[in-house]
Amino acid sequence: MPNWIEILLRSLGALVVLFAFTRILGKKQISQLTFFEYIMGITLGELAGFISTDIEKHYFYGILAMCVWFLVPFGLELLTLKSKILRQWFEGKGRVLIKEGKVLEDNLKKERLTADELMEQLRAKNAFRVADVEFAVMESDGKLSVLLKRDKQPLTPSDIGMKLVNEVEPQTVIIDGKIMHEPLATIGLNQGWLKTELEKIGVTAENVFLAQVDAYQQLYVDLYDDQIKTPAPQAKALLYATLKKIQADLELFALATREPNAKAMYGSNAQKLQSVIDKLKPILDT
Repeated sequence: MPNWIEILLRSLGALVVLFAFTRILGKKQISQLTFFEYIMGITLGELAGFISTDIEKHYFYGILAMCVWFLVPFGLELLTLKSKILRQWFEGKGRVLIKEGKVLEDNLKKERLTADELMEQLRAKNAFRVADVEFAVMESDGKLSVLLKRDKQPLTPSDIGMKLVNEVEPQTVIIDGKIMHEPLATIGLNQGWLKTELEKIGVTAENVFLAQVDAYQQLYVDLYDDQIKTPAPQAKALLYATLKKIQADLELFALATREPNAKAMYGSNAQKLQSVIDKLKPILDT
């Protein structure tokens, strides 16, 4: 057998084995790997490259070495899932570096971290003053988790009593000029509705690079030609304006009529509609 064919077959075999091993071991981002997992990945790659090109060595021995480097970490991973002690031994544990705005210098030394490196990681978390930090923990993967003091945290809608609704994932209904029928059906729409909406803004599906429909059935399009401007969706704004107009009309009717019962009815309904508008404002007025 020619050497190039043997190298081709050995490489394909090593690639299949390496792919199978990595799939079984699971997927993690590079930043989430422990030191042991990082070394194991490098070694498996080196072994795969070695047995692919070294045709003088026995192929089975290389596969056997890869199996050892796979089975030992895989077994340890199963053990660490059941044992907290082993998990802390192999993966480490978080260490508090800042508590109540005070740097814990002893823990900083244990992590072999300088003050400059600590400040650099704090700035990456938008924390520029140590005094603003309630807790800062160095995680086992080397990342710094930061909790700001209560009065230094960004204001949220719940802090001011604003009620928001849960967002629903938008559906992508056009990709590369082709209509996606399944996402349309997912939100209860069809191709006819989509074509009608496209006609309203004066474009065809073939000219659309990407189109999405949100939970309020508003269509957002991105055209191939970026020079063409399309109007922003107005469904929510139109509904909000319509409700405000109806509420204003009810108040006007209440002021215009002299009939006491009609005046009370119009006024009561105007107040009820205003209450509904106040609740819907965070949804529609965006």
